[in-house]
Amino acid sequence: MPRFRQQNLIAAQWAPNGGSLGALDLNNPDNQVFGLNVFSPAVQRQRLPEHVFRRLDETLNQGAALDTSLADAVALAMKEWALERGATHYTHWFQPLTGSTAEKHDSFYAPTGEGTALAEFSGKELIQGEPDASSFPTGGIRATFEARGYTAWDPTSPAFILENPNGALLCIPTAFTSWTGEALDHKIPLLRSMDALSGSAIRALRLFGNATAQRVFTTVGPEQEYFLIDEQYYFERPDLITTGRTLFGAKPPKGHELDDHYFGSIPERILACMLETERALVKLGVPVKTRHNEVAPNQYEIAPVFENSNVGSDHQQLTMQIMQTIARRYGLVCLLHEKPFAGVNGSGKHNNWSMGTDSGENLLEPGATPHENLQFLFFCAAVIQAVDKHQGLLRASIASPGQDHRLGANEAPPAIISIFLGTELEKVFGALERGEAGESTPESFLGLGTPVLPPLPMHGGDRNRTSPFAFTGNKFEFRALGSSMSLSLPNTVLNTIVAEAIDSLAQELESALQAGGELEDALRPILQRSYSQHKRIIFGGDNYAEEWHIEADQRGLLNLRATPDALPYLVSEKTVEVFSRYGVLSKRELSARYEVFLEQYVTKLNIEAETAASIARTMLLPAATRHLALLRAGQLPTLVAETEGLIEHLTGAIRALESANLAENQPHEDLLKHAAYMRDVVIGAMESTRAAADQLEKVVADDLWPLPKYSEILFIK
Repeated sequence: MPRFRQQNLIAAQWAPNGGSLGALDLNNPDNQVFGLNVFSPAVQRQRLPEHVFRRLDETLNQGAALDTSLADAVALAMKEWALERGATHYTHWFQPLTGSTAEKHDSFYAPTGEGTALAEFSGKELIQGEPDASSFPTGGIRATFEARGYTAWDPTSPAFILENPNGALLCIPTAFTSWTGEALDHKIPLLRSMDALSGSAIRALRLFGNATAQRVFTTVGPEQEYFLIDEQYYFERPDLITTGRTLFGAKPPKGHELDDHYFGSIPERILACMLETERALVKLGVPVKTRHNEVAPNQYEIAPVFENSNVGSDHQQLTMQIMQTIARRYGLVCLLHEKPFAGVNGSGKHNNWSMGTDSGENLLEPGATPHENLQFLFFCAAVIQAVDKHQGLLRASIASPGQDHRLGANEAPPAIISIFLGTELEKVFGALERGEAGESTPESFLGLGTPVLPPLPMHGGDRNRTSPFAFTGNKFEFRALGSSMSLSLPNTVLNTIVAEAIDSLAQELESALQAGGELEDALRPILQRSYSQHKRIIFGGDNYAEEWHIEADQRGLLNLRATPDALPYLVSEKTVEVFSRYGVLSKRELSARYEVFLEQYVTKLNIEAETAASIARTMLLPAATRHLALLRAGQLPTLVAETEGLIEHLTGAIRALESANLAENQPHEDLLKHAAYMRDVVIGAMESTRAAADQLEKVVADDLWPLPKYSEILFIK
């Protein structure tokens, strides 16, 4: 049976009732699966005593301190619910500094001594776990012999059940801390930053007469890009298995030049995989909304609607895990690397970010007349001020080896951080700066030249897909995140720096109001000054253009092209001051992350370099020499001479790469110098080896070349 017919049969076998994996009819009570595997507030309300639920709800919705005396009642209800859902084990599910999630499974059941077992799960086991802290990246906070660390229950992110064909697992989202109380994960600083921004935003809202809002939440809506490729090709590529990207591969005759993949019809096997992925995510309470083909062949996107930043970040980690798990059921592999294939678009993760009150008011909603919406202008100005002041820190928050292949490559925002406001909003702030009366463009409609088609409402400004940080109607879209990364650190940074900017503007406004001014009269000069000082960060043109790079330098904007250039901003004096002042990360915690990220950069590139050298020497070079032998046997002197030259070129490049990889040639005494060495020496040696190998790929007989080619990997669906 042909391979791909087999895959379609596999897809059918996994469909509900053996039928089609079509869209769910959510009006059918039998299909009410959203949140089915989540210990949600609705489930808690049904299963917890009323007074326990009410006090827990205060923690969830008002940010009140967690009352640990509730833990036993919550644990009992959670255990009974999980056992009914088929769970036999539970885990504290946490996010160490590896960038992925971690879990240790413990059984609910304990022997009674009478040949039976009793299901046990106490409040103590719910609240606290104890993994080995020294086995995770700590940046020096924990030594090898200092193993104790703790996981702590996060009640603001609901527990959930992961299903497996052979059972189920209760996952309890937790924070991860050292024995000394320092954050060893991404969740703790994110929660701290959300508290910081909430306090600052509530302070500002009081000045605008809002006396009812008790808490402000930040929200995220990530747009996840990814590739799906046939697993046969994946397992024939040691570079993909080991590093997540192809280290070799000549450009195919066709890439995405015809623009025929973006928003194209989704292939049957891919759609079946997507539908099962979405069904699993819906059961986990992930509000998936959108799916479509992306620009590159075999590249796709999935996106949810907005959620609380903490829950949204947890859901994003779950989404990546579920995507990779379910792809294998369809003979596919999900690639999340930022640049798995050279010469075609890489993958990012647009981070749609906003602020909203506990009563549902979006603080970044401009309304019909943004020039009159003083509250909106205040919060928007705070974001502009924050991004300009901390542009280096924002760039550091998204730095990784994979990102260095993508940022600034005419497929993603450049390494220069700038803000796109749009024509309408830029006009409003420009008038404000000049002290002129602002006005908003009346709503207009776009006629399409035929009465058959309806007139379309026309937006006040165009979109700018090249901008790294764009205002898109009622939110800011931080477009520069990498596809494989956690949302937590970039959002921690955003929350913290915006909290600082809000406090700065609020303090000025408080002083002006205390002097007896009216709100509008007091606020306008403050916004005027802030925008005037920070408008250099505003840019509405082509971020790919070389002219912009020159202009950005003249404006004093940073252009941090590679990870070693950006990471020092994590520990700059300015960063340490603001993170310490808001209690988000201490200097020691920041230094730990700086060390961990540098070490990960060096280690990942070292793995890539050693993998490249091994593949080139043991797979590509032998294939080329076999091809050369055939040419010699066929007495083809011109082709022999051409191939000999290419082989000699590859051999020299391999030797140079192997030399660059030698430990004695690398500066181990200083992590930043080591990272710079990898950037300046090792990456160059890898690129030279690849260039030589890719030339050989174009001349070596197809049946001798040992690696699947781009023309196969990218177009077999």
